[in-house]
Amino acid sequence: STSRNTALATTADVAPLAVKMARGDSSSSGASSCCRPLRLRNRRSIGGGQRSRNGVGFALIELLSVMAIIGVLAAIAIPRNRDIVERARVAKAIGDLRTLAIDIYSTDPLPSSLATINRNTLLDPWGRPYVYLAFPVGRRGVPGGARKDRFLVPINSQFDLYSLGKDGVSSPPLTSRRSRDDVIMANDGGYYGLASKY
Repeated sequence: STSRNTALATTADVAPLAVKMARGDSSSSGASSCCRPLRLRNRRSIGGGQRSRNGVGFALIELLSVMAIIGVLAAIAIPRNRDIVERARVAKAIGDLRTLAIDIYSTDPLPSSLATINRNTLLDPWGRPYVYLAFPVGRRGVPGGARKDRFLVPINSQFDLYSLGKDGVSSPPLTSRRSRDDVIMANDGGYYGLASKY
């Protein structure tokens, strides 16, 4: 009978507590203690959501930083790559001029044009034909279109041979701005290279 009374008392104590919890009454210490872990779990879940959102924000910032670094590297690398390509074209033009000069000097008398030695179809690295100007034989001086150095002295005695370079324009004096990127033969084959370095 004693255990039966204890069970009834326990049931009687628990029933009002369950009713209070169902009604949302948190006045009792039991209800507050039951709800406390739930509130902690809610706070943790909210905090976790904030950390997740912050994590996405940091990832976006990192992505933008990487893109900025790639842009800076590209801005540095592209001009250098263009410079390398341009140097390779100049080297190719120098090789072509050497070959043309050998063919021209091998012809006696000197050819009147590159078509005479079947070289008129040879194009420079910029897609233009090479310029060949033969000087008249038996006349003093040189023609008006002959290439000249900074002292206005002709750079060759028999013929001029050159490429118009990157810009595709030229002028007889090598000091002219339009002639600076020309690839020339000078000193009757003693120099091959850029007009700006002669």
